[in-house]
Order: sequence, then structure tokens, then C-alpha cells
Amino acid sequence: MPATSTYTGLRNPVGTHVQVGKGLVAGALVAADAVGCETVQVFAGNPRGWAHSAGDPAVDEAFRAGCADRGLRVFVHAPYLVNLGSPTATTYERSVASVAHNLVRAAAIGAEGVVVHTGSCVDEGGYDAAMRQVREGLLPVLDALGDDGPWLLLEPTAGQGRSLCAGVEDLEPYLGALERHPRVGICLDTCHVFAAGAPLDEPGGPTATVDRIVEIGGPDRLRLVHANDSKDVRGAFKDRHEKIGEGHIGVAAFEELLAHPELAGVPFVLETPGSRDVGDPQIPLLKSLRPA
Repeated sequence: MPATSTYTGLRNPVGTHVQVGKGLVAGALVAADAVGCETVQVFAGNPRGWAHSAGDPAVDEAFRAGCADRGLRVFVHAPYLVNLGSPTATTYERSVASVAHNLVRAAAIGAEGVVVHTGSCVDEGGYDAAMRQVREGLLPVLDALGDDGPWLLLEPTAGQGRSLCAGVEDLEPYLGALERHPRVGICLDTCHVFAAGAPLDEPGGPTATVDRIVEIGGPDRLRLVHANDSKDVRGAFKDRHEKIGEGHIGVAAFEELLAHPELAGVPFVLETPGSRDVGDPQIPLLKSLRPA
């Protein structure tokens, strides 16, 4: 597990996804400060396009230094277009290139990892072929990271469409396809796993969910939590995030997750409506739920 934030006494840094806007320093870092982030997630380019942003080495270094001064832990989210299971050759090739590029950008800005959606199999009956694509595309990228490169963080989807990895149980074959590579981690999105059927709305359900993830992945592979409530009921297979405490998961689930011993040191990043607005109560709420 990486060192925890330099904010004294923090068990779980809390923050949100912020917009880069004017740049990593003038935009993302200023926005993170404004809402009291202890951890932050950004896009390293256009989240809905294939173009690669080269970045500015001077800005990258200034951002790294600013985050280090604040003890701010950083993550990058890969573009939404990435689908390593696509049967379309162009989409698949661009997806592999995008993941590789985002890992390079993550290293440049001091991010711990890159979150990538695990993808879908558009063609009925094409699961095995799609998983071969995942393996063939990602293993060379992972091998190039070295022992201290950023983590590639797999984010299971909500189960919509023909998902390759929806919910907790699908992590086992997905990790197997990647030979349980030592640079592959897991991002637990609470809305996604709830939509796919995880009982986060029941007492003990969040604990059982994390226990199963750790059982499948092994210790220290769960590196990040996307803390999102859900507009829809459990098992709805709908990826619709809601503010913490205003959805069907509820506040108690997040308190239980924050107390789980396997999540000690793991950042919680919000991707909910309003979470990056100044004065929004969600970041303070999650901070207040951390064990004393």
C-alpha cells in the first residue's frame, strides 16, 4: 500500500474528481483546494475523445510539487471511449493506445494510478474473444510499467450492456486474463457494484463486498474507492450516481466501508452531483464518517 497522505492522522483521504479547465495548476489544483480535497481525480485529456494531450513538463512538475506540498494523492481516469473488448479494430487499437498514454501522463504528474472501465463485448457470444483482446492489449502495456510505475486500476461497470466485468465476481476471470499482473489494481465504484447487485444497502453488506474483493484480488490490490450513491435500486444495472445519503445506498454503507481494515489508507473519491461545488456538504460528510 502506498504511503498515506501527509495530512496527519488521515486513515482515508477524501476528495472528488475535479475539472482541469485552465490547467493542472490553475484549474485542477485550485479547484481541489477550494473544496478541501485530500485526494483528487482528473482526466489527462479530453474524456470523450481519442486525441492525446502531451502535457507541459513545467506544468506537470509544478502540479507534482503542489500536490506533494499538500499531501494530495492523485489519480487519473482514462477516457470514456476506451473499450478493450470492442470488436471494431480501430476502437480496440485506440483503446490500448489511450490506456498506455494515460499511464505515461499519470507518471508525469505524480498520479498513483489510472482508472479504466473494464469494457464490454458488443457481439453476442464474443466474450472469449473480447477477453483475449484485453489480455493481448494490456499485458505488454503493464510489463512496460516497471516496478514503480502507476497502477492500472480496473473499475467494474454497472452491468449495462454486455459488460466484461460487472460487479465483484467478474473480477476473478478478468484478473486471470491479465495473469494477476502485479501492477493491476482495483477501483471499487460503489454505485457500479450496487447496480450490479452488491448488497451495500444492508448492514454488513459493504463489509462482505470488500471481503470478497480482497478474497478474489488478494491483499493491497484494492487501491481506490469511487464513493457514489445510486439513483436506482440494487441490481438495476443502471449507472446513475447520486449524492451521498440521497440515494438507495445510504450513508451507513459509507461509514461501514470507511471502517473496513482492508481499506485503511485507501482514498475515497466522489463522482457525484455537486461534489466539486464550493460549499457542497459531501466531502465534509465523508470526512466525518472516518473512524476517529
